[in-house]
Amino acid sequence: MQHERVEITADGYLRLSAAVAAHYFPEDVLVPLVKGRELWLLPLRGAAAGGLLLKQRNAQGDRAVIIWEALPPDTPPGWRPAFWDGANGALRVALPLEQP
Repeated sequence: MQHERVEITADGYLRLSAAVAAHYFPEDVLVPLVKGRELWLLPLRGAAAGGLLLKQRNAQGDRAVIIWEALPPDTPPGWRPAFWDGANGALRVALPLEQP
């Protein structure tokens, strides 16, 4: 199982490295889905299927997408561990536990 990292920014963006985006989201389109304490990122086969469009954010090819509406309230920004779940076809991103 290959472990990855993604970033959730303070202004509600999800950032993916160029390598992660190309490997798991070759069409640059995804659907976010919160399941428990994870954010599942599901790739789509093209923009015609709907979903959110990953936009190139720098010359290295890193990608970003605004995602705050799909996140639980008060999700803190930061780097999150992620892994590919082939059985479900999703990049699963760990979300922090709720603060007391």
